[in-house]
Amino acid sequence: MRQSRRSKCWTCPGPPGDGSPMSPLTPYRRLFALPGTRAFTLGNLVARLPMGMFSVSAVIMIAGARGSYALAGAVTATGLATTAVVAPWTARLVDRYGQAEVAVPATAVALLGGTGLVACVRFGAPDWALFAAYAATATTPNTGGMSRARWARLLEGDAAALHTANSFEQAVDELCFMLGPVLAALLCTALSPEAGMLVASALLMTGVLLFAAQRSTQPPPRPAATTGSPALAPGMPLLLLAFLATGAVFGAMEVATIAFADARGHQSAAGVVLALQAAGSCLAGLVFGTVKRGGASDTGASAARRFAVCVGAMALLLALPLLAVRLTGSLPVLACALLVAGMATAPTMVTGMTLVQRRTPEGRLNEGMTLAVTGLLGGIAGGSAAGGWVVEHLSPAAGYTVPVAAATTALVIAALGARTSTRAQTATGLEPSSGTDAGTGAGAGTGAGHGSRPGTEAASGSDAGAGARLGEQKDHPVERTPARTP
Repeated sequence: MRQSRRSKCWTCPGPPGDGSPMSPLTPYRRLFALPGTRAFTLGNLVARLPMGMFSVSAVIMIAGARGSYALAGAVTATGLATTAVVAPWTARLVDRYGQAEVAVPATAVALLGGTGLVACVRFGAPDWALFAAYAATATTPNTGGMSRARWARLLEGDAAALHTANSFEQAVDELCFMLGPVLAALLCTALSPEAGMLVASALLMTGVLLFAAQRSTQPPPRPAATTGSPALAPGMPLLLLAFLATGAVFGAMEVATIAFADARGHQSAAGVVLALQAAGSCLAGLVFGTVKRGGASDTGASAARRFAVCVGAMALLLALPLLAVRLTGSLPVLACALLVAGMATAPTMVTGMTLVQRRTPEGRLNEGMTLAVTGLLGGIAGGSAAGGWVVEHLSPAAGYTVPVAAATTALVIAALGARTSTRAQTATGLEPSSGTDAGTGAGAGTGAGHGSRPGTEAASGSDAGAGARLGEQKDHPVERTPARTP
């Protein structure tokens, strides 16, 4: 008989039947009890905060110096498009050569781009130089993806712990989204137009250096992969399309909210209103992380269905902002509606990223998660354009129909993906245990936490070895040998 997961899971409060109390914060305390986790998380927090600062800082700086929001928007859009192309290649190099070996020089190049943009604006360089300088920031590494890859390696075989870690990472994303734009606007208005970009660049470099210095938790590099692109892995095309549609939700919501606040004569309040949406998501992410996931019944098909349910909840709650502006036209009511609607964002992103981890081939986890982020960025750009068109040609209130339409599209795609996954599982009869694909959310038996698809590893072998590997890892995280060479 296979051993009970509770008796060997380090996230459980104690031995079976010991009656140990477990507070809502206990899963998070146990996460950061692992050696090295606090250090790399601190560095990652510093590195991720600028992600919410760069675009706002660039828009304020360029618009203030050149008097053109159109030019500022075009420059930032170019940087976004360049990132969509460059980021997956940077992530592939991270998987192949190691996080520290690639992230530090890549950040240095991005730093040159950011400071170069400041110099171009300051000294009146031609417009084309602004585009070239900001495009160089596309080499900024996906520190959020690298952090998730570390958790996947450290928590290999423990589904509940990895679920908590992914929820924490999503909450961090939302926190940075809340604080980054506010800090950027404050720096650019209180100090100088260039202060936001310069401070963001300094924080990015400092955070990446701190993060890269934590070598004991870094996933081992993997030689050149022989598999195809993670974008073509089974189940990934539909999942990336769902991320694209979800990104359109975020982009359209931002434009519609700014336009609605401006129409009410309170444009300066738009940032606070949007921050409330992120606050709702952050809170929901932390709570979601305390909900236990995993178990022998948690197959790839059930995870896909759970993702579809979360997307459905997001689509349903996004009707609240639309109703708020249609029925009341009140900015405070809209803020409350966005706070509630945001609570569906984190569960959707957590379950979606878990599926990305499951479906990404071994040794390609950073690339797989960066492709998901690229899908989000593309969706944000498209959603911003669509939302802007509707706001300009119809009304700010009508702009809130775009996020609802985008979320509905994401729901259709997610439901189709869940149906396809269920059919594939039924046809093959594969039921991965919680120690393999279903258990880790990133694939057990892969030192870097890269996903094994259902049925690629014997369930009993992986599950029986999980407790021993985790026990060894806690005492000797550096010397731990993965089941398969990453």
